[in-house]
Amino acid sequence: MTDQSNGKTEGMPPLARLLSGIDKPRNVARLFYLLLAVCVALGLADFFYSKHGYFAVEEFPAIYGLFGFVVYAAVIFLAKGLRLIIKRPENYYEPFAIDTEDERAAGSAPEATGGKPNA
Repeated sequence: MTDQSNGKTEGMPPLARLLSGIDKPRNVARLFYLLLAVCVALGLADFFYSKHGYFAVEEFPAIYGLFGFVVYAAVIFLAKGLRLIIKRPENYYEPFAIDTEDERAAGSAPEATGGKPNA
């Protein structure tokens, strides 16, 4: 295995070498701005050609990007509202879980040791 803490990448596959520096904060910011520039360029390119849509709304520039953003935001807000409806307490499944154990059987409950906690 190679030592990635020193930045050495010999012995790593080519794709791993290419992506090994992506988690550095400087590179994350660069990737964000690159993605932002690509999105803006694609949005602006939508103004410079004629579309032949089936519905009139499809003729509007950047409609698919705007529609996708609005639907994505709506799904997030609907999920937050749905969480309020179907949320369960943290110990909802506890009586039926196989990883719970009876404290009295384990000897950690005070009544199992004659009222004294285990030391």
